[in-house]
Amino acid sequence: MQQPEGPFRDLVLVGGGHAHLGVLRRWGMRPVPGARLTLVTRETLATYSGMVPGVVAGLHSAAEAQLDLRELARQAGARLIHAEAEGLDLAARRVLLRGRPPLRFDVLSLDVGASPRLEVPGAAEHALPVWPLDGMLARVQAALASGPARVAVVGGGAGGVELALALRTRLGAVPGITLCHGAALLPGHGERGRRLTERLLAERGIGLRAGNVARVEAGAVVLADGWCEAAELVLWATGAAPIPWLRESGLALDGRGFVAVLPTLQSTSHPMVFAAGDCATVLAHPRPKAGVYAVRQGPPLAENLRRAVQGGKPRGFTPQRRALFLLNGADGTAVASYGPWAARGAWAWRWKQWIDLRWMARLRAPIRAMAAPVALAPMRCAGCAAKVPGPVLARVMARLSPGQAPQDAVELPLPLGARAVQTLDMFRVPVDDPWLAGRIAAAHALGDLFASGARPVAALAMASLPPAAAPLLEEDLFQLLSGAGSVLGPAGAPILGGHSAEGLETALGFALTGVASGGVGKGGLRVGDALVLTKPLGTGVVLAGAMQGLAEPAWVEAALASMQRDAGTAAAVLRAHGAVACTDVTGFGLAGHLGEMLSASGFGARVRSLPALPGAEALLAKGVRSTAHGGNLAYAASAWLAQEPPPLALDPQTTGPLLAGVPPLRAKECVAALHAAGEVGAVIIGQVVPGKPSIRFG
Repeated sequence: MQQPEGPFRDLVLVGGGHAHLGVLRRWGMRPVPGARLTLVTRETLATYSGMVPGVVAGLHSAAEAQLDLRELARQAGARLIHAEAEGLDLAARRVLLRGRPPLRFDVLSLDVGASPRLEVPGAAEHALPVWPLDGMLARVQAALASGPARVAVVGGGAGGVELALALRTRLGAVPGITLCHGAALLPGHGERGRRLTERLLAERGIGLRAGNVARVEAGAVVLADGWCEAAELVLWATGAAPIPWLRESGLALDGRGFVAVLPTLQSTSHPMVFAAGDCATVLAHPRPKAGVYAVRQGPPLAENLRRAVQGGKPRGFTPQRRALFLLNGADGTAVASYGPWAARGAWAWRWKQWIDLRWMARLRAPIRAMAAPVALAPMRCAGCAAKVPGPVLARVMARLSPGQAPQDAVELPLPLGARAVQTLDMFRVPVDDPWLAGRIAAAHALGDLFASGARPVAALAMASLPPAAAPLLEEDLFQLLSGAGSVLGPAGAPILGGHSAEGLETALGFALTGVASGGVGKGGLRVGDALVLTKPLGTGVVLAGAMQGLAEPAWVEAALASMQRDAGTAAAVLRAHGAVACTDVTGFGLAGHLGEMLSASGFGARVRSLPALPGAEALLAKGVRSTAHGGNLAYAASAWLAQEPPPLALDPQTTGPLLAGVPPLRAKECVAALHAAGEVGAVIIGQVVPGKPSIRFG
């Protein structure tokens, strides 16, 4: 039987800038068969620069100006890698990532924005830069929380002007606000536009200081002519500087250090690399670093990337010579300028609002994919013929463990008097980032060993990956096992071998071996024991909500952070405080796993409250459920439920918490120690009570 052919080329987008947002949307509407799209981004929320002043002024909420990149990537059929790029290995075609292995590419596109220019003495120590754009809103909002009496904005471009006007609206009439600019206000704008803007600034009570800044001190900005402007808060909105790692990337750069690109948006030195937005300069058509130009680069960039992965010839793109600028006065008016023409009025502000909100609405609208031809591969065998090819596996193992000869079986000597403890776990990976998926699968698999009091000593991996070209298959397997090793290695269980095969979906699991000289099991609870839960519940419903586009970005990030945290530290704390029985809460939900403990111990339990991950209760209230929710209800109701449980008690957990019975006199001390060890969500959820094995809530 023929099956859909796997991908054979990797297109990687680095950065969630304005141009890449357009690429993602267009790719989702018309994906390229045989090509895999990956977005690497430092932040999972993309901020639209045009709406930032409105948010600072309080005219928009932060949510209105931000886009959920996980959701956009999901709809576009792209993988999202939440990581910070820190360089390129162009010879090996790798993106270097902070804190994790490099990522391969066949075609690469950069839209990484820019850095602040902080070369003025004291600026890095005493000024708050508005670049880079990601995280800018949070930085400014935090700075304004202290209620500064005097503010200086350094930078006379449109960004600095709009920020000063927004701060006037936000802070009211009392604080002194000064805009410090260079030789000219709004360079590149027409004379009439500058005059209207100067008049607007004067009306709003914003002072203007012309001249270059010589240095920034604590509480003051000093200009080159010696003028000292007092300010408790200095916002740095000067021109953009290139991202530092571009200097060492090997790419051809322009005179200022930005990526030099052709009209096709290809690097002038490396045709497989494209760049757009503030990080790039089209040498034949230089334009200001402004969001309007980055947005316009989205469609031609998307088309040329499509051509590049298909082996076609990219087309040149000529940007408009002039752009319409709508400068937000944050007072219900805006200044519109186009070359020498300029005007101000409420109509211009409404026009800007319409443009900004329409663009964000388009990016948030559901993506309707056009029908694409499905490429069929020759029949693929099952059984042992479905193994990952030997050369691929050999290269992966050589990268993971250089110099170590592969073995089919490994002898594990046990310490004298120790018992061997073994466990097995495997699941479809819950995220499309293979390195992150490896970390989650490893942390999840370790739970049973830690709950039993065993010390992990070895791991065997079981991996299933969809068919793909050998380089992509090798990369995915390496990323999976590398991510897993970053958790298993520190836990004491190196990956010694395993088995890999082709499958319809990516799945990963581990057979783990541990040693124990003593330990705890599910049984052994005593009447009066406090039931301690080491972290909040809700990974199942948050993941289900994310798959449906209903989970907020912060909820997903909190769930992913929880799923990467193994139970080793928590288990040690529980043992140190006399835990008498313990289990890890995973697929059967809290009700199922607590019920198993009660059956093994012969008592009942009263559960007073359950801690929830951010967003879990809200999603459950909307009716969102994991597909395992109904089965968990049937399992728990068959034996242990004395009443209808709260939905959270039935939610299946990935890398869920440990649940332990702790002597009542030591329970509060135990929870405090868990908090000190980093498990700040640990709580006492109830206690063991006399009676048959059953659970009462409330």
